[in-house]
Amino acid sequence: MDWDVMTKLMQENQTIQLGTLTINKLTFFKVWVSLFHAVGIVGLALPISKPIFQQLTPFHLLMSTGLLMYFHRGWNLSFIGFSALAFFTGMISEIVGVQTGLIFGDYYYGTVLGTKIWGVPLIIGLNWFLLVYLTGEWLHGKIENHWIAAASGALLMVGIDFVIEPVAISLGFWTWTSEAIPLENYLGWFFIALVLQVAYRHFHFKKQNRLSAFLLLNLILFFAILSVIL
Repeated sequence: MDWDVMTKLMQENQTIQLGTLTINKLTFFKVWVSLFHAVGIVGLALPISKPIFQQLTPFHLLMSTGLLMYFHRGWNLSFIGFSALAFFTGMISEIVGVQTGLIFGDYYYGTVLGTKIWGVPLIIGLNWFLLVYLTGEWLHGKIENHWIAAASGALLMVGIDFVIEPVAISLGFWTWTSEAIPLENYLGWFFIALVLQVAYRHFHFKKQNRLSAFLLLNLILFFAILSVIL
């Protein structure tokens, strides 16, 4: 496959024609992302629609990842390798965590997030990839030292998990067997995230995505607002 040709094809036609109105694709999808997250907040906050929107969570992650990949500009075998590494590292660490209580502590996943393998929803592997990509891309170019950048990315991911945890528990994504979320969870998150952030920095592909930072901001605001509402 000619990866350069694939990238060029995805860069073409950067506008959308809506009747007589011509809209920049990046602007269009930024509006789409904001509206989608806003509707999700309302849907999850209202008791009558909450069950429906809970079940739509996997679609939300798939859509976000799909849009992110549409604007990705570094398609090559190295990127495919990194993507697979992030997905399977996330899945394996979560499977070990669920089955043994090691790495993150004792917890289990509910039915909301869809199909599971050994107790872990497949969408969780995608979530690991998504978070590593978003945080890694945001820091790329801001910090030159690979280790400092990787550690910063891992800390950012832990911070995001800290915001996500109460919302995820409230929505039935997963449940802790203890009353409080164990410190082990955040230490485990940091360790796994650090490994993947180092991989992100060292795999050779173009780290440029015009939607990434905007999607990351919407993701953080989405869970931050829900943590107050729910």
